[in-house]
Amino acid sequence: MVEGFADTDCSIDVKLKNAPTLHTDMVVMAIGVAPETTLAKEAGLELGIKSSIVVNDKMETSIPDIYAVGDAVQIKNFVTDTDTLISLAGPANKQGRVAADNICGSDSHYTGGQGSSVIKIFDMTAATTGINEKTAKSLGIATDKVILSPMSHAGYYPGGKMMTMKVLFEKESYRILGAQIVGFDGVDKRIDVLATAIRAEIKAYELTELDLAYAPPYSSAKDPVNMAGYIIENMKNGIVKQWYYEEDETLPRDGSITLLDTRTPMEYSMGHVKGFINIPVDELRERIGELDRSKPVYVICQSGLRSYIASRILMGNGFDAYNFAGGFRFYDAVRNDKALNKKSTLLNG
Repeated sequence: MVEGFADTDCSIDVKLKNAPTLHTDMVVMAIGVAPETTLAKEAGLELGIKSSIVVNDKMETSIPDIYAVGDAVQIKNFVTDTDTLISLAGPANKQGRVAADNICGSDSHYTGGQGSSVIKIFDMTAATTGINEKTAKSLGIATDKVILSPMSHAGYYPGGKMMTMKVLFEKESYRILGAQIVGFDGVDKRIDVLATAIRAEIKAYELTELDLAYAPPYSSAKDPVNMAGYIIENMKNGIVKQWYYEEDETLPRDGSITLLDTRTPMEYSMGHVKGFINIPVDELRERIGELDRSKPVYVICQSGLRSYIASRILMGNGFDAYNFAGGFRFYDAVRNDKALNKKSTLLNG
């Protein structure tokens, strides 16, 4: 609970209940949004989630000739077909057009929103579309995912920046459910492509077929969206099997499986996952005799590419191999974030 703020020497003192004073240059209050629908309630309109206004796909309320649009209305989620609130300008403007069409005698319908959004955080950009993994699980949707860290444009052209992408899809059907991207350049472009793919109901593995603009300053010959599709296609065809961050704590460290880091010794020495041995991918063929073919092999590298190559080498030699989704870069970032959250929880009591 924040009891008060005091501005002293360009810093802010945040006094937390039962906690020491924190000195910070910035406070971010992510408190959410709730519709202000007092007038609608007093008018007798039907209300839904968080007292939002219930409307149909023509933006009509429960009372004839009264329409409502924007942040105050309950709409359908395009991905899940469940009731939701989406407080974004894009959906609000589309709803306004639908309402105006119907008021003027046309037959116009709003087909739902998917929450496509983007935010600038200092020099970084974060973007999302569709639903996330937590929401999918809460709805009982069986999902799978790919996590990759492509460059914003061709690696040999100066100025490329890394981005981290996650694409979530439904098992069996390969329906794209959502995507999240964090990076610097080109994040907005890729999230818009994925948002369009969701709306067009393109299968996740069909992302490989999208014919996207390429020149070295803007993309790679295999665009990051295409790359996500290639990984999913490989999973679909049994070419690669993945393992994920949340499985790390349950992986046995008793020698019943092989834990393999395929980065260089220098990279390994600068940080690695507990229990993983180091055999660089360039040495794997010559040293493959050091590994037990009867044991599954869980492989990791910095970004996921070298571990994918290692997994293919291992599978070609009779091993049951699993490639880590996202690479050690992603693993380390998530681990550090969880450590910071734990520290913050302890600090705030």
